[in-house]
Amino acid sequence: MGALHAGHISLVRRAAAENSKVFVSIYVNPTQFGVNEDLSSYPKTWESDLAQLSELDKQLAAEGGKGRVEAIFAPTSQTMYPTLPPDSTLPGVGSFVTITPLANFLEGKSRPVFFRGVATVCMKLFNIVEAENVYFGQKDVQQSVLIKRLVKDFHLNTVVRVVPTERERDGLAMSSRNVYLGHRRRNVGVVLSQALRAAESAYIQGACDRESILNAAWAVVKKADAEQRALSPSSRALFEVDYISLADPNTLEEVEHVDAKLGGILSGAVKMLPLETVVDGERLGLGGDRGPVRLIDNIPLLPAP
Repeated sequence: MGALHAGHISLVRRAAAENSKVFVSIYVNPTQFGVNEDLSSYPKTWESDLAQLSELDKQLAAEGGKGRVEAIFAPTSQTMYPTLPPDSTLPGVGSFVTITPLANFLEGKSRPVFFRGVATVCMKLFNIVEAENVYFGQKDVQQSVLIKRLVKDFHLNTVVRVVPTERERDGLAMSSRNVYLGHRRRNVGVVLSQALRAAESAYIQGACDRESILNAAWAVVKKADAEQRALSPSSRALFEVDYISLADPNTLEEVEHVDAKLGGILSGAVKMLPLETVVDGERLGLGGDRGPVRLIDNIPLLPAP
């Protein structure tokens, strides 16, 4: 959806390593935003996106690898929704693709139209471009699982490739929404990746039951929450946890024990709340840290060797 960062570039690089021609789609899809979500303020950085892709294509040419950026597909909403304007209401009016129950778990509980919009726009993109391979990031794990199901159930002639999550040095998953995080919220936002890493560590050390694994994550969250609440409004950045999940890697249904043959998916979402008090001279994010910012992340738990 534009606002390209290193995570997106890693997808293009992976595609170029495995294909001779790479098409990059850039489209801020209205139907995956709820009626009260941040569509109007979602970062739109067309010139920067083009510059990054142009520079990457030059690098690919110099490296002499297999593929190049052949084209950028940046459709209008009239192109993507030719019959009716895109609709984000429920039940909605229009032609939609729904993948249930996958779309109702995790992110779907808080964002009921999101995956309907994702599945619908991806079906359209796949039909228009007819790509042999499509590339998605592991950060949006529910999206990647849903797209695999879409391709399988509708017999689409493409292969879904999932590329590992790109992270900042401190572990924060790269996201277009990170531009909304000023210094304070950015520093606290890493709590989600730290919590998931703690749960992963419990699994690696032998824990297989839900309580033991997730307790490790919640311990990190509760400690960070207490630390922030002990600070003054001018120093803290408060957050709310939407969910921390331990799920089956194929169905995303919650599990009580991790199957050693399948592994699992640890995932979570937190909402960074608006700053209560802004201090003169502090570094703020896009929008002045006045709106909530939803952060998601996940870590695959690998099957036992």
